Amino acid sequence: MLPKLVIAGTHSGVGKTTVTLGMIAALRRRGLQVQPFKCGPDFIDPTHHARAAGRPCRNLDTWMIPPERLAELFERAARDADIAVIEGVMGVFDGFGYDDETASTAQIAKLLDAPVILVLDVSKQARSAAALAQGFCRFDPELRIAGFLLNRVGSESHGRGTARAVEQATGLPVLGWLPRQENLLVPERHLGLIPAVEPGAWDGWIDAAADSIAKNVDVDRLLAIAGWRPVCNRSERFASVSNRCPRAVIAVARDEAFHFTYEENLELLESAGATLAFFSPLHDDGLPDGTQGLILSGGFPEVFAEQLSASESMRQAIAQAHADGLPIYAECGGLMYLTESIVDHHGRSYPMVGVLPGYSAMSKRLTLGYRLARAAGSAPFFQEGDTMRGHEFHYSTWQDRPKDLPPAYYLVSPHGAGGEAIAEGACLGNLLASYVHMHFWNKPEWAERFVEAAIGRLESIQSR
Repeated sequence: MLPKLVIAGTHSGVGKTTVTLGMIAALRRRGLQVQPFKCGPDFIDPTHHARAAGRPCRNLDTWMIPPERLAELFERAARDADIAVIEGVMGVFDGFGYDDETASTAQIAKLLDAPVILVLDVSKQARSAAALAQGFCRFDPELRIAGFLLNRVGSESHGRGTARAVEQATGLPVLGWLPRQENLLVPERHLGLIPAVEPGAWDGWIDAAADSIAKNVDVDRLLAIAGWRPVCNRSERFASVSNRCPRAVIAVARDEAFHFTYEENLELLESAGATLAFFSPLHDDGLPDGTQGLILSGGFPEVFAEQLSASESMRQAIAQAHADGLPIYAECGGLMYLTESIVDHHGRSYPMVGVLPGYSAMSKRLTLGYRLARAAGSAPFFQEGDTMRGHEFHYSTWQDRPKDLPPAYYLVSPHGAGGEAIAEGACLGNLLASYVHMHFWNKPEWAERFVEAAIGRLESIQSR
């Protein structure tokens, strides 16, 4: 069985990401292959996990991914790893709603039978932290909380005294604590942390977190809790995953401006026979040679709008790909890039691809939440009435969208509250564009259909 550990918190902002990154990097220094995971739909924290681990981070979300498929996804991603480190989302019991555990860290930990290390922010607490820890232990007896880490400790005596109080109240170990350190603070932007794919002193931050973990935390005991043994042979744990023979070249946007794509979606495309060709709308002059399909990922095009606008040859190449009938799938930032222009936070307008009429404008209002979507029509890689699950997370709006433009989806309430379905995105023949980030694991045939659409287009050209 794969050794695994969940780093959870009592609430958002408790320091889960710093602890997780420090743990990943500290274990990697010991020569271990660490597979990182992030609970929930977040795209940004996984960029830092991937940088620390040297391999892609995967998302675990039981609202977007059927719970019965979660273990399969987990094992496929970690089949060649020594240990999995899983960062939770929000507080350990927070998830989709208020009445059950759906999409919470607690549910995922129980599904994977993974021990939980709960991070406590004790910067403004002492013995009260023990009452908090005791309450979390009692709330769900089925959750395997195995110990605690204290964060933002003010002094050695503060750490020792608080740890003693927590251990006496819960009977569980405090495995160490991290002191308050300025070099463990990381800059944020309007959607949270700044992604690690953008320029920044990320390695220094990760190294500082790893140093603090190695110095202040009992890593050996954490490994024992995770179930790690030196004789564990990862090659015997999981069989290799074989893909179909590559049959279609799918170009995927990936650079500082576009990188919000679930790794699991890309893996499903490869399994369906795609050869992924990553390219940069920021830095490249055109699409990869032999491109048969195109995926425009989400990201922060508004931050790089001037550079994207300046690359006229790339904008023309993408517009021509649409005119030529390539299947194109665009999410969030990808949709913004396909409109006529992007208006940034300062009101400056920059021309974009122009395949979609209207423009994208930044606002101060955050659109956030899970989405249940029903396909409004049929296209090469989806059928009318198909339902998908996804997530929205953006500060922009699509302005001057023509009312007669066919929508991509009808969004219906994921809470079952009824009400009128909301038209979202656009479907223009071979193009599907929407603000919703879809997770293909709740409908894997979408990946197969996309590859088949790319193959079909190539065959139609060759037969002319």
